[in-house]
Amino acid sequence: METSCDETAAAVLRDGREVVSSVVSSQIALHAEYGGVVPDLAARAHLEAIGPVVAEALSALDGGWDGIDAVAVTRGPGLAGCLLVGVLYAQGAALGRGVPMVGVSHMAGHVYSAWLSDTTLEPPYLSLVVSGGHTDVVELRGHGDARRLVSTRDDAAGEAFDKAARLLGLAYPGGPAIELAARGGDPSRFPLPNTRLDDALSFSGLKTALRYTVRDLGEGSLTDDGTPSDPVVVADLAAAFQATVVSQLLHALTTIADRTGAERIAVVGGVAANQALREAVTVHFAGLPVSIPPLSLCTDNAAMIGAAGWHRLAIHGADASGILVDPVLDEYA
Repeated sequence: METSCDETAAAVLRDGREVVSSVVSSQIALHAEYGGVVPDLAARAHLEAIGPVVAEALSALDGGWDGIDAVAVTRGPGLAGCLLVGVLYAQGAALGRGVPMVGVSHMAGHVYSAWLSDTTLEPPYLSLVVSGGHTDVVELRGHGDARRLVSTRDDAAGEAFDKAARLLGLAYPGGPAIELAARGGDPSRFPLPNTRLDDALSFSGLKTALRYTVRDLGEGSLTDDGTPSDPVVVADLAAAFQATVVSQLLHALTTIADRTGAERIAVVGGVAANQALREAVTVHFAGLPVSIPPLSLCTDNAAMIGAAGWHRLAIHGADASGILVDPVLDEYA
């Protein structure tokens, strides 16, 4: 089960890798008018959705709950109220059915989403983890053994896309909106700074540069909301912003891959759904096996939690009842 942010998800896995069912109830429409996730609204929506979502996932399994051997649930990182809904539901279900339960890191789930979708992939491999809340380069050295090698110093890539979309008058979530707007845009028309840091990423300067570029278009070129009025300008700015984000991500991944001698590459997380990023990584690392999950496993889902949980249960055993949520959990395996 996965309820860390704004998707209520449940899945059934067999042997950690075969997805029997995967159900996701999205809250995008609920939060769109606010331009971001409202924690209290998200938690309430999880309360309403968790029962039906779990029931739908179990309907694909003969015997329903009788066919379940263990329960895995996201315990962090994420929004505290949202995490509590999933953990308490999972805990009650595990206790009621007399099966073991394991709490899983949401980020470990993303790392394992590549393992889940690519049956040829085994550790060690290097993962670029790009989502709304995190942007890291992680090395999975072995099952249960991961280390973070690079992280963003400020905004995550997904968060930067959301903020850029608001500056351009585009819809939420920002990543898909900017990708759509950027098609046919000229990324060279508005040069934006491409930050280069040792062992780190940063998108705050890029976001600020976009803000000033929009401001400097002049009042006659802006709507009453202060966003560009010309759709061609919007397309060019979106293309420039997207190209710069992709360039920085690719630079960080390449630097660490060269340093570690990585022989397998994965790109995971919600921003891994971005086609420009997928193509850039695939082309750049053409000589290495590159694993990028299908879109359904890039965004938040419970199948990836099941995969990570399967390994965690095998290595560490079940958690005691009464596990705590951790909104700032810093684990990748």
